[in-house]
Amino acid sequence: MYELLVIKTGALGDVLRTTSILPGFRVRHPDLRVTWLTAPGARPLIERHPLVARVLSAPPEDGAALAALGRELAAAPLSRVLSLDDELPLCELATALADPERHPGRLSGAYARGGRRLYTPDVAPWFDMGLLSVHGKARADELKIANRESHAAIYARMFGIPKGEPELPLEVDRLEAARARLRRGGWVPGRPLIGLNTGSGGRWESKKLPLDRTVELARRLGLALAARGRGKPVFALLGGPEEAERNRQLLAALAGAVDAIDTGTDNSLLDFAALVDALDLLISSDSLALHMAVARRRPVLCFFAPTSAAEIELYGRGAKVQSTAPDYCSYRKDADTSTLTVDRLLPAALGLLEAHPASLAGRD
Repeated sequence: MYELLVIKTGALGDVLRTTSILPGFRVRHPDLRVTWLTAPGARPLIERHPLVARVLSAPPEDGAALAALGRELAAAPLSRVLSLDDELPLCELATALADPERHPGRLSGAYARGGRRLYTPDVAPWFDMGLLSVHGKARADELKIANRESHAAIYARMFGIPKGEPELPLEVDRLEAARARLRRGGWVPGRPLIGLNTGSGGRWESKKLPLDRTVELARRLGLALAARGRGKPVFALLGGPEEAERNRQLLAALAGAVDAIDTGTDNSLLDFAALVDALDLLISSDSLALHMAVARRRPVLCFFAPTSAAEIELYGRGAKVQSTAPDYCSYRKDADTSTLTVDRLLPAALGLLEAHPASLAGRD
């Protein structure tokens, strides 16, 4: 049995997209058994994955919980440890389980030595662009801007495995409940259902598409689809708790121009994913919804200003529109979004709907 431990917490979208490594490891190791350590809030994104045998969770800041997990894992016959976070407590845990000096080749990723965070040479293609980069922040930023490979491609190359796709299995009952909610909101199967997830919580103002552009995009997309004989679309407003007021304003601004449904902002992770699964197209910022659409094999149009478009793998089912401003991929919270125009977004959305005509038949 090839016992693989994956240590990955962090942003929920990052956790989900990292599941793309699992099919490749299964190809390389048919007797693969995966244990995944993540934050408690990310458990639902991992628990139902068919290649994950066990999910463990502890907040990275909870030293006692991590110590207990460390003792439990130390008794397991681990073949390899992938340490994919940069928090010091997790790096220390990785060192305790697979110190690269005592167990050469057993650890790939971040570890700690004397309170200093380091990473193994095999993961340099990714970690060289991050906070732990041995080249310093300035060079790491340059490498990130110059990068043209997706997260999935880089990870596959680092680990010597075929590139895979993330996966987020959902129960049939949950999928049916999401569609029933949308029907109660006014959607009729057969009408194009387009998700608008154009916010990004409170931290990343420059990841958002401004409200006025979101409204104009929905209005013009509705007119274009009607003119092409595709029917009148319904727009589903998506977001988390921090988008509640934004979506209230968006719903009011769309009234009279297009048909729209506010799906709520207090959905559980998997209920939110089920809503994404029902869509014919998702229009999204660089956010969890984007990664859910990818994992559920739904067409997605995403836009980028402060973050890297190249890192996102859409597997031929999506399109990216990135800022052409000088501060693109600067990871600035106030990055310039002015070049993310409706004139650029609209053709991309229509192109995806044309490329995936089956989705317009209405999935029910």
